[in-house]
Amino acid sequence: MSIPKDDPVRLLSAVLDRIDYRRINAAYSRLGRNEYPTRLLAKVWVYGYMRQIIHSRAVEAACRENLKFMYLLEGHKAPDHNTLARFRSQVLGGENGEVGEDLLRQVVELLIEAGFVDMATVFIDGTKIEASANKYTFVWKKSSQKQMEKLQAKIEEQLPALLTNTGIKYRMPEDVAIHHLKKIRRKLYAQKRAEGIEFVSGSGKRKAPIQRAIETVGSWIEKYKRYTRDIHICGDRNSYCKTDHDATFMHMKEDHMRNGQLKPGYNVNWEQKAAGRAEQGALCLQAFCVPARSDGRKNQQRARKAPARQSQYSGRERLCHDKRGYELPPFSAQRHGEGGSGMDASQFGLQCSQAAS
Repeated sequence: MSIPKDDPVRLLSAVLDRIDYRRINAAYSRLGRNEYPTRLLAKVWVYGYMRQIIHSRAVEAACRENLKFMYLLEGHKAPDHNTLARFRSQVLGGENGEVGEDLLRQVVELLIEAGFVDMATVFIDGTKIEASANKYTFVWKKSSQKQMEKLQAKIEEQLPALLTNTGIKYRMPEDVAIHHLKKIRRKLYAQKRAEGIEFVSGSGKRKAPIQRAIETVGSWIEKYKRYTRDIHICGDRNSYCKTDHDATFMHMKEDHMRNGQLKPGYNVNWEQKAAGRAEQGALCLQAFCVPARSDGRKNQQRARKAPARQSQYSGRERLCHDKRGYELPPFSAQRHGEGGSGMDASQFGLQCSQAAS
């Protein structure tokens, strides 16, 4: 059984053969000898992520059983899962992940050179950040919309009788809006002044019908304003927090109470528009840098004991918490001008294959 010539694994192998691995090799200790070339381990990991095989034990099994992984190993025996895990966490994760970023930066260079990447708009990643707001001051958009519908139905039902009892002549529209209610209230106040009616309050005092009508219409107006404001603040969201209108109630990744409680927070999306290609390549690499170390029970225990250490290797965490920034090495103006080389996928694969051979 052979691998087809147009299979993606052949193109992947040809592309990664054009990468400079000197920085990765420098991350190894000078003592001893490397059993596997770094080029082969990088191919195995990249192809594993392409096929959603992200755990070292699963990659080891694929190297023993999958023909395409065997093709990438070029006759070498399947590496142990510890070897794979150390390569990802210690070699690619060396220098705070900059070694792995250098590898991906070179891949982006090749894609830009071939014209496959159009970075007019780059969406990097998203994360949830808990807001410092009261978690019991929630307002739900659907609830406000239902209350608004009930209020409009109530107004359409009670307003004709209210106008009849007070003797106010007003043509009822099909849909009563807030400006209609304000106009009716002005007419009621004018009638109150014309009749010289004084408002009363407290026990033992009877309110005049005109006073009750004014108070009823006033409560409708206030509710109309509140529901309209709540719906407007929500916008496209389903909720907002009264003490922080920018916060939305959502499930958080950290659920300390383990009860699925909704908390006010922000759904942050990092976006870059119309920047230079070099800067966009750097931002792209920040989002897809060295993955978090989660292989094996020991690494999971280590991650729980030191969550801050794990965040160094997580692309999502670094977008929000890494303050040191990222500086991309200077690109060649000839290779990364405004226009690409214009070659198609077949030409690019042929060029990579020729370079590999």
